[in-house]
Amino acid sequence: MPGNVEESELVTTLSDEVWERWLRQTVAHGGRQSALLLLEGRAGTGKSRLVDRLLDSAEAGPRPRVVLTFTSSGVSLTHHPARVPRAEPGAAAVRERPDPVALPPRIHSDATALAGDLEPLLESGGPVLLIADDVHRADSAGRDLLRGLLEQPPAGLAAVLAYRPEELAEPGLVLGRAVAYPARLTVLRLRLEPLDADEVRRLVEDRLGPECCPPELVARIHERSAGVPQVVVDLVRQLEDAYGPRERYTAKDLDATGPPVRLAELAVGRLAALPEEHRAVARAAAVLDESSSAADLYAVAALPGAAGREALVASLRGAVLLESDRDLYGFPSPLAGTAVYDEMPGPLRQDMHRRAADVLAHRHPVPWARLAAHRHRGGQIRGWLKAVEHAAQQCAEAGAHQTAIDLLEQALSHPAVPRETRARLARLLAHSAVLGLHTDQTVQVLRQILDEQSLPPAVRGQIRLDLGLVLYNQAGRGLQGWVELEQAVDELAQRPALAARAMSALAMPVMSSVPLERNLHWLEKVQKMAAGSHDDEARTAVDANCIAVLLEIGDPTAWDVLERLRGQTDQTDRLPHVARGLVNAADAALWLGHLSRVGELLEEGVDVAVRGGAAYVEQDGRGTGLLLDWVTGTWDGLTARARAFVAETGVMPGPAADARIVLGMLALAQGEWQQMAAWLSGDGHPLPVGSPLPHVAAAAGALVRTALARGDLDTAASEAAGTWDRLRDKGVWAWAAELAPWAVEATARAGRRQTAEAMTAEFEAGLKDTALPSPLAALSWCRGILLETAGRPAEAVPHFQDASERYAEMPRPYAAILTAEAAASCVLGAAAEGGDGDPDALAAAVESLASCVERLTDMGAGWDAARVRATLRSHQPAAEQRPRGRPSYGDQLSPREQEVVDLASAGLTNREIATTLHLSPRTVEQHVSRARRKLESQTRAQLSRNRGTRGS
Repeated sequence: MPGNVEESELVTTLSDEVWERWLRQTVAHGGRQSALLLLEGRAGTGKSRLVDRLLDSAEAGPRPRVVLTFTSSGVSLTHHPARVPRAEPGAAAVRERPDPVALPPRIHSDATALAGDLEPLLESGGPVLLIADDVHRADSAGRDLLRGLLEQPPAGLAAVLAYRPEELAEPGLVLGRAVAYPARLTVLRLRLEPLDADEVRRLVEDRLGPECCPPELVARIHERSAGVPQVVVDLVRQLEDAYGPRERYTAKDLDATGPPVRLAELAVGRLAALPEEHRAVARAAAVLDESSSAADLYAVAALPGAAGREALVASLRGAVLLESDRDLYGFPSPLAGTAVYDEMPGPLRQDMHRRAADVLAHRHPVPWARLAAHRHRGGQIRGWLKAVEHAAQQCAEAGAHQTAIDLLEQALSHPAVPRETRARLARLLAHSAVLGLHTDQTVQVLRQILDEQSLPPAVRGQIRLDLGLVLYNQAGRGLQGWVELEQAVDELAQRPALAARAMSALAMPVMSSVPLERNLHWLEKVQKMAAGSHDDEARTAVDANCIAVLLEIGDPTAWDVLERLRGQTDQTDRLPHVARGLVNAADAALWLGHLSRVGELLEEGVDVAVRGGAAYVEQDGRGTGLLLDWVTGTWDGLTARARAFVAETGVMPGPAADARIVLGMLALAQGEWQQMAAWLSGDGHPLPVGSPLPHVAAAAGALVRTALARGDLDTAASEAAGTWDRLRDKGVWAWAAELAPWAVEATARAGRRQTAEAMTAEFEAGLKDTALPSPLAALSWCRGILLETAGRPAEAVPHFQDASERYAEMPRPYAAILTAEAAASCVLGAAAEGGDGDPDALAAAVESLASCVERLTDMGAGWDAARVRATLRSHQPAAEQRPRGRPSYGDQLSPREQEVVDLASAGLTNREIATTLHLSPRTVEQHVSRARRKLESQTRAQLSRNRGTRGS
């Protein structure tokens, strides 16, 4: 394959280790021993890379290097004179001379002229390194020249012959016929193999970055490239060129770019070199798109045995095809076959697809998915639809729901599908859609099917049930899903098992904004129905939904239901339900503060989801894992992981909401308020009505807190009131935990004290007789805020301390730090108001604030750290404050200027910085001005970049 793979773009392989060992033992030895290395590798496997490394390697020693490069028009000779020996370490310093420059290459059209120039270079009296590249292109005279040289090698000759084995004139004979190697010549053959899956992963991640490379992308690159290094590199470059920098590349992105030009021209060029009568077998291989037997290739090519055999042998000799396994033949890489397929005339492709379908239809078992593809491309619509139906059932049984969805969506979008067939296929699509990954096309197709009046009620109800679940889970349209599910219950009156599934979904409070009483109504109905049911799978499905309901209303029997679910992982048909129950329990437990259970539930749930082929449940679990990392303070690399997850789940608002919450919260802690608003809504308002209420409450809490920090009390109180009303309408007060402290503070500081007290009382009443760690910690926080804002900071201290201890026990370190800060600030505030205080308590409070600064800094909460640091300065003992007078920092930033730069580069305005650091806007303006001069920045956006440059 023309062109070289850059060394920096490849991973170290076993071939590298063998080559380097040969180099050390032979070339760098410096003796009179002659050696030959046969460097064998198919197109694109990196021969030229190793040749270039050999030329540049210091281990080649001072010996001269002679390079022959064979081309279709002749051979070029390049002479690199011997390097200048380097002084030994510790020797007296001498002025070293530069290495001599290589002489310009000389082009020879025949071996006679080449021999005349080559002989004096090899007979120079000392060891010589001879490299012959692309030997497969040498003509007979060139091969004779090399053969004669190797049969009588000069003393100390180290020779490397690099070639493609598939393009040798005589297979297995590098120089056309056997060479009579003398006994004194050591000979080693090094075969360059394709990269394995892990090597491809390392290569792709090195170029794109690990966070941009989901496993399915790496697997697709490995499969389509067959591990050929040059093809891998070209595919990565195509992704970068086609899409530019992205958060995450997908397998679909890769498929859309097509075969790399370098590979396509090689594959099509090799095919074109065959006589026309020998090309049919290669084209048949391109249509079949998998390693195939000779008989199958002959059948698809419509060639009788003798003619087919002749064409297959010609394709193998011409390196168009290779024997991938004993008696199986295919292209060197699937993408090479795609390149050939793309150049085939349409009618020829269609005829071959029809013959391929006939071949596959006689296999046992029938590969229905592949058969469907051939029927479709062959224009055989009825056969295609039959194969799609069988393939979708087969895929669903194997847990490959996404493959089933892709097949069914394509089929149902075809205008020629009969009505009765559409109904059958729609049921299959709806079933797989619940467990697969949502697309808008799925929802559209299912709605169109439901609009058809000829569907029996039970069939309509089954499809509507699954549509309702997709709308809520994957599509993030909770209220629409609720409406569909209620209607499905009526339509499924004659199918109680399915009706129970719809009821159990309606029982889940997080499903919609309807009042909790309506959820509990459905919970009671479905529990009674399940108790009398003999359908084990239906009972499992009901349990999977009821776990979250029971947890969210504080019913401890939820854990008993969970254990009952865990005992059913040996039942394959129930795995998706078990996985859903485990992930539902993990999500509910996370918002409630039962964090010690969440990690284990997620690990088990995601594992069961993978085993059961429940792709959506697996992704939902991964989203909850991001939330767990956020609340437990596992922030290292969390932003990159969450951004990649958003990019991956962009078509599904449901799972993406988890990552958006995480990104918004991280941005808030870092002072990136514009980013925070963008992640949480995009327009500065809470998440849409259809979003899960726990997410809405958390987002609203962040927005209220931001408005408080800006001093915009009216906006903060209004934002708090709107979401509080939604929580009141729902009635699940445990979900108020992420909003309540900020809502109470905003309302109290806005002068609506009675309302703030009523909110706290309402929150407390909603938690009566429950043992929910996060909500109870938030309630203590609210009590402390009420006392603090009433001018009673000393009384607020124990409530803040109680909240901090509760958060630390879960553990929720960020919330624990914020409440510890509040407690310490109240101790210091009470002393300042009273003019006195216990010295030990004051010292402990200052020490606590200092600890908060350190811990916030370690977590990466830069804005919070700056804010607490400003509070700490105003309360430090005089002995610890800096002396009077302005110290000179020269052209370096002062600590205060550094804080201002950090906040300005995060996007905060001067007024917001002033509020954070307890300074006047004028003082902040002066700090920004001085920082710009020192950093030579003209705009606020340049501050952080220039600051990083000066510090490097």
